[in-house]
Amino acid sequence: MTGPAVPHLTEPGARTQGLRGLRRFTGPRPPRPETCELCGVAVPEGHRHLVETEQRALVCACTACSLLFDRPGARTGRYRAVPDRYLSDPEHQLDEGLWERLRIPVGVAFFFRNAALDRLVALYPSPAGATESELDPQTWQQVLDGGPLAALLEPDTEALLVHRWEGRSGCYLVPIDACYALVGRMRKLWQGFDGGAEARAALGAFFDDVERRARPVAAMGDRS
Repeated sequence: MTGPAVPHLTEPGARTQGLRGLRRFTGPRPPRPETCELCGVAVPEGHRHLVETEQRALVCACTACSLLFDRPGARTGRYRAVPDRYLSDPEHQLDEGLWERLRIPVGVAFFFRNAALDRLVALYPSPAGATESELDPQTWQQVLDGGPLAALLEPDTEALLVHRWEGRSGCYLVPIDACYALVGRMRKLWQGFDGGAEARAALGAFFDDVERRARPVAAMGDRS
């Protein structure tokens, strides 16, 4: 089963991403177990993913296959293992003025570095799926590059996840597949103009889990 697609970002006007793989998170549970898309062995729930850089898609991987692409020398090949680390920046500050500069209409966005385009790409959840912000990338970099997490970000496989609520904000470095899981969950639950109570509850539970997993970022250069 194909995993959640990484957005095709080179097509003009392709702002709302029709993520083919979001069926994993939004549709009925498949009757058959999911399998590794490289060797065909069955994989458990919570298995790892690889980014297929040519098709810009996430693919399911068993433990053995994911380890093959989790070595430093494999990080520039066709497949790249999605890391499992979660980091937080306790010193992160994103006031209302900076958030308005990002022009994100909801309180959540994630940013990843597209290696092919050599720039940050900004996406946020919406009823239609993952929607790309049309803001000048230089503004994203001015807002985000000052923090330590940006320097640790692995291209294509990790994202800076920013959350703003009740006048507060948080910034985390997370696996890219976690972001697409959130997008799929929000798309499934979204109701009305603001998402509705069920979507907000799911969002809160998601960030509770991120907080539980994340460890405060260490000194610059810590890539563990």
